[in-house]
Amino acid sequence: MNRIEFIIATAIVLLLAFAMGWFTYWLMHRFTRVAGGDMGEMDRLAQSLHEAEEIRDQAIIYLESREAELLNQIAQGEAELRAAMEGLRDARLEAEEMRAYIERMHANS
Repeated sequence: MNRIEFIIATAIVLLLAFAMGWFTYWLMHRFTRVAGGDMGEMDRLAQSLHEAEEIRDQAIIYLESREAELLNQIAQGEAELRAAMEGLRDARLEAEEMRAYIERMHANS
């Protein structure tokens, strides 16, 4: 192989490498590009996602406030129950004292 043949072979190899690189770039660009209509849909989806996140945040805030309110009502109910149980206990003691007093009065008569 003389010098001219070597230069031609090298040029052909470089041209084929360039053509393959360009073809690969073209394929990648064709399969990965986003069309103009797709961008509008992507914007719409992003807006919908943002709105959904805002609604979720509002729902979380509502649920947290509702939970706090219900926990407060439970605490109040438990306090009222304790007070009622103490009142009932006092009433039972008083009733027992009254029975004992009445029995003593009947026993003395």
